[in-house]
Amino acid sequence: MAPLDTPMPRSQSMSMASVFERYGLLVFLVALMTVAALASPTFLRPANLVNVLTIAAPLGMVVVGQTFVILVRGLDLSVASLMATVAVLATAFKATTNEAIPMIFIAAIALSAVVGLVNGWLVAKRNVSPFLATLAMMIILQGIRFAYTGGAPISTLPPGMGFLASGRIFGVPVNLITLAFLAIAFGIVLHRSRFGREIFMVGSNPKAAFLNGVAPDRVVILCYVICSVCAGIGGLFLLGYVGTVSNWVGQGYELDSIVAAVMGGVALTGGRGNIFAALLGVAVLVVINNLVLLLGFPIEMQLIIKGVIIIGAAAFYRTRLA
Repeated sequence: MAPLDTPMPRSQSMSMASVFERYGLLVFLVALMTVAALASPTFLRPANLVNVLTIAAPLGMVVVGQTFVILVRGLDLSVASLMATVAVLATAFKATTNEAIPMIFIAAIALSAVVGLVNGWLVAKRNVSPFLATLAMMIILQGIRFAYTGGAPISTLPPGMGFLASGRIFGVPVNLITLAFLAIAFGIVLHRSRFGREIFMVGSNPKAAFLNGVAPDRVVILCYVICSVCAGIGGLFLLGYVGTVSNWVGQGYELDSIVAAVMGGVALTGGRGNIFAALLGVAVLVVINNLVLLLGFPIEMQLIIKGVIIIGAAAFYRTRLA
């Protein structure tokens, strides 16, 4: 038996670290679900699990997009405000039939793309910090919403929006199926395409990427466009779930999406991470929120627990960098 002070072989140590980094969050999620099942028998009931998945889907859509901007050393604080804005836009059609749904999605995606384009242009071309650029966009969108709605909630929506958000196909939530398609499509873009390789190159070292023929500005702008489009789609699905448009639809999603991505291993310094691990971070957040609700804890406790998770995720992230 080796002495206790015998240093572990470097290759073995790195292998264990790699395994922990790859599967640590999954193990934590399984442990968390076990604790949740023991603490509240309601947790494992099919109706509750379907409800958890239904709630997780819109956040997952936002996280898919947020992953792209974090990979190029950015972040997007305007996603929640954009979700609320596309929700207000959806009501502007004053549609009561499902024929308007395609137009609602086209208009929402177009608006989202413009917002992402402006965010990306400010960051890539004007060298505005991602924090300030997207914070300013968040405030601008908020002002536009209040100017249009006067602060009053609106509930004129096609009935099909509710089905998209909370309906089921063979027992599986429709919005979860949509999230799966979105994640697979953007996962292929990120991990199996030339553009995906350019994203990792720009995130790792923009100057080296430029010397290798990559246009960092173009990559950064496109990542912000993808992020905003994902947030816009997520906003429509969240709107269908809540059924009523308020000016605060999606509130908190900007922070939750960043936390979920970081917990999933997406490096804030860029160039490292993947979409599917980030979605595991979504699962952890949603399970914790559900457990807190089942245990009857007040909203204040939810905020405290979420803050602890942020600190833990940040500490874990810094430890891995050390």
